Amino acid sequence: MWPDICVLREQRPRKRSIMSDTTTQLTDKQQATPRTGARRSGRLGLAILIMILAAVIVFAVSRVLPRSTAQMGQQNQEPPTSTPNIRTATVTRGSIGQYIEALGTVTPLATVNLYSQVNGQVTAVHYTEGQIVNRGDPLIDIDPRPYEAQLEQYQGALERDQALLKQAEIDLARYKDASEQKAVARQTYEDQQQIVEQYRGSVKNDMGQVQYGQVQLSYCHLTSPISGRVGLRLIDPGNTVFSGGNSAIVVITQLQPISVVFNVAEDYLAQVRSQITQRGALPVDVYDRSRLNRIATGKLLTLDNQVDTSTGTVRFRAQFENRDLALFPNQFVNARLLVRIIGNQLLVPTAAVQHNGVNAFVYVMRDGAVHLRSVTEVATEGYNEAISGLEVGDVVAITGFDKIQEGTRVAVLGSSSGERPSGGSGQ
Repeated sequence: MWPDICVLREQRPRKRSIMSDTTTQLTDKQQATPRTGARRSGRLGLAILIMILAAVIVFAVSRVLPRSTAQMGQQNQEPPTSTPNIRTATVTRGSIGQYIEALGTVTPLATVNLYSQVNGQVTAVHYTEGQIVNRGDPLIDIDPRPYEAQLEQYQGALERDQALLKQAEIDLARYKDASEQKAVARQTYEDQQQIVEQYRGSVKNDMGQVQYGQVQLSYCHLTSPISGRVGLRLIDPGNTVFSGGNSAIVVITQLQPISVVFNVAEDYLAQVRSQITQRGALPVDVYDRSRLNRIATGKLLTLDNQVDTSTGTVRFRAQFENRDLALFPNQFVNARLLVRIIGNQLLVPTAAVQHNGVNAFVYVMRDGAVHLRSVTEVATEGYNEAISGLEVGDVVAITGFDKIQEGTRVAVLGSSSGERPSGGSGQ
């Protein structure tokens, strides 16, 4: 019996363990079942969301694609052709001036830099900066006392030697009478003659010293040698100046009249000289940098005596009265030299002449269409240009060149005969 009981006791724990293992397995399955269901429901929601997004994208693409396709189709379609609108001008006959234009520089006819020629202290400055002065007006005073004293010394020596000369001449007259009467030796009389000549030389030397002293004294009072404008002040009272210094103490620039220097190509030299011989001084106009405002009108003064080999140009100088002081020294201007007046020329607005490389051409109206016509340029003045290759009365286009070509039919908005040239009147 006891052995069996022992066996039974040993088996009971085994049953409990089996039961515990079974309970554990059931618990794990029960826990795993909710987790698996949650995962399945999450995946299902994600799939539904993706399907909704795909449907939205398909709907948007279906709405936008037809519109973009239609727009591309509209862009690819060529715009309907229309007749270009242009303005025209009529070819006239008249006179025009032939000009030479060049960049010039306003150059004073005279610019004076005054330097000190004596040593001394500046005692007075009589001008203000930018003042207009006349010839002879006082500018600067330098202490004159040392030179006044030196002049007095020279004058004293002159007076002494003049007295000695007078005494020697009196003695010479006495010796002459005595020599004629054989009262003194001939040698004494001749010696006295040489003494008189020595005193005369001394007197001349003294007179030169006096004149030198007067010149030195005049250098203590500087005056303007020309009429013009004084620049900025370069020295003040109390400064010491020295003879032979490298710095100017005052600068005067002549403004009336004034000149403009400009360079002209040597190709025009013979033509300009011929016109100078026939007509004398040629008129010159100067304009500002924009070439719109005329500053002054003058005349050609002279030409340089040689051609600049580095540029192939000749320097011209024109003179202007400059009464209103509009021209300022070293100012850059545009010079316009009138060489001659050319008559009986075909005139068109400058806007009508187009260029294709080196060739000039215009568009001539005929039967409602434009036709290209080559022309030769003769001269240009303002808004008008003289050409050859057309006839009086021809109608040429002056606008719309980006829309027309040979044979293009056009509509005319308006027409004009162009600006009348200032060098002559149209006929």
